[in-house]
Amino acid sequence: MLGLFNGTKTMNEVKEIAKNNRFTNYVRASLQELTKVTWPTKNQAVRLTGIVLGFCLVFAVFLALVDFAANEGYTQLLKWAATF
Repeated sequence: MLGLFNGTKTMNEVKEIAKNNRFTNYVRASLQELTKVTWPTKNQAVRLTGIVLGFCLVFAVFLALVDFAANEGYTQLLKWAATF
């Protein structure tokens, strides 16, 4: 990298090297793709956020119930095994 700026290359040569750099091409392509994105309106964003939060809440309750049932089942299994 230091060889680019030690006076052996002109600024135009450095710019040409930057044009062919894979990282530079990736950043340019990414920025170009972002201009094509259709961003949601505020109402859409609020509604979709509510849907995601609602799903998370329902799934958390489901996991809590499964955890509770598994814990109770394991406890009962240990009590049953202790009788032998």
